[in-house]
Amino acid sequence: MSLSTTAGPRLAPTFEVRRSDTAASIAERTAVLEAPVFGATFSDHMVLVDWTADRGWHHPRVTALAPLSLHPAAAVLHYGQEIFEGLKVYRHPDGALRTFRPTANAARFRQSARRLAMPELPEDLFVESIEQLVEVDSAWVPSRPGESLYLRPFLIATEAFLGVRPAEAATYGVIASPTGAYFDTGAGGVRLWLSTTYSRAGRGGTGAAKCGGNYAASLIAQLEAKEHGCQQVLFADAASRQYVEEAGSMNVFLVLDNTVITPPTHGTILEGVTRDSVLQLADALGYRTETRPVSIEEWRSAAEAGRLTEVFASGTAAVITPIAELVGDNVAIRTPVAGMGPVAAALHAELTGIQYGTRPDRFGWMHTLQAR
Repeated sequence: MSLSTTAGPRLAPTFEVRRSDTAASIAERTAVLEAPVFGATFSDHMVLVDWTADRGWHHPRVTALAPLSLHPAAAVLHYGQEIFEGLKVYRHPDGALRTFRPTANAARFRQSARRLAMPELPEDLFVESIEQLVEVDSAWVPSRPGESLYLRPFLIATEAFLGVRPAEAATYGVIASPTGAYFDTGAGGVRLWLSTTYSRAGRGGTGAAKCGGNYAASLIAQLEAKEHGCQQVLFADAASRQYVEEAGSMNVFLVLDNTVITPPTHGTILEGVTRDSVLQLADALGYRTETRPVSIEEWRSAAEAGRLTEVFASGTAAVITPIAELVGDNVAIRTPVAGMGPVAAALHAELTGIQYGTRPDRFGWMHTLQAR
């Protein structure tokens, strides 16, 4: 059995569109958009596309948002074959709706599918599915700065079979949720708890795949962080527990000796689209950048010596979020500058300016979903 997109006939992305009979009223939608909360409320429709080993990708459709029907033996429930993505839709000053680097998300989605032994969705179908959903649910895209429509593409194994092998049936979907800021941190930034008990991923594992199992395994460490008054957890490497990896679902950056530094992925860190964008923007804005290992001890000593000036994290939901402090057992490292330092502020302004259409898109990152 092949899991690539060549398994079965190649799908021409012609979508069936069935509009919801129970869509939210204008008043209901307006109330949600007055104060959108990340992941709390969803738009009226969703995309679904089926895959089977014999037919390949088929039956692409936009339909009313509704519960999915799964057999109790569906492989996703027993063996965790599941992946997802996250990207946003922005309403620009010219009235157009645009999304940020969707082909990069599509490529990572294929990479995640490959690692989980799942069928790889063609990149053009990934982008088309987003276009189709936004066409129907365009009214759900907020219009105020800092707000957007968050899209969640996902793929689940649906074959009803109790056996440890790749499933021969799957469903791809996209849902959407209007959102504001991910963190409510005030001006100071987030506090991170250094986990010395739990690891996010190890070499040869699924750290570079965006799969639900990675996040499920991290939740106990996040609970530990909250017990210590922190908003997120910092994971160190599984082998030595000495080197910085991820901060929850975010990539970490340090500004050290006027250089923007982030750890290499090495297959254990998710290759963030925002992370890659930050590195490109930093280069374009004239900052030195390095991708190299950073130890907790280097973080501590650089802060004590005054060489560390800023720490921040990046992610689709978090965008660029300042890190105020790293705490843990026998660890307390405070970032010298509270809130956004000058480097993070410049990167945030440039990145969000491109995303919201107030600054030139020098890299051609924005993809128009609906023109005005």
